[in-house]
Amino acid sequence: MRRGNWLGTVMTAAVVALAAGCGGASGAPAASAAPTPGASGAIRVTSPAFGDGGTVPRRFTCDGANVSPPLRLSGVPGGAAELVVLAEDPDAASGTFVHWLMWGVDPHETTLGAGVVPKGAVQGRNGFGQRRYGGPCPPAGTPHHYVFSVLAADVRLHLPEDATVDGVRRALAGHTVGSGTLVGRYGRTG
Repeated sequence: MRRGNWLGTVMTAAVVALAAGCGGASGAPAASAAPTPGASGAIRVTSPAFGDGGTVPRRFTCDGANVSPPLRLSGVPGGAAELVVLAEDPDAASGTFVHWLMWGVDPHETTLGAGVVPKGAVQGRNGFGQRRYGGPCPPAGTPHHYVFSVLAADVRLHLPEDATVDGVRRALAGHTVGSGTLVGRYGRTG
């Protein structure tokens, strides 16, 4: 059941990308510090801290410094007005849990530094009820999956500072022109 939830989240992101008319990302990192966004709807999301499907280092969890991991972005569509960053745990016992919600990220950003909120970006309420990143913190047992999603909007999102993921998803409806995900895993032995 938990694996199905994780797969559902990843499939939802894929459907959003397909609906946005993605044509496939080049997969190559951006060559300059502030490139012009590309034409593809598939955004490549990577991290120098962990690979796709790899283990999220302790530093980026509740057991460490609890700071957001560094992310690298490429293939942002040219029509993007801003980016949304979302980190979710689809394996949580009570349903998908939001660990991070941020919008207003400049679509020309190619890197998000560890623990850094880009100038002009706004952090919404996470599942802990806080307006900040809250790292992986699963109960002891099977490692959970953490889906870091980046979505490109073709309009500026005008949201209240305490917006939740539901409000952001409503604002994105019909305005998502690209998306990408990076999945990490983290478990605790207790």
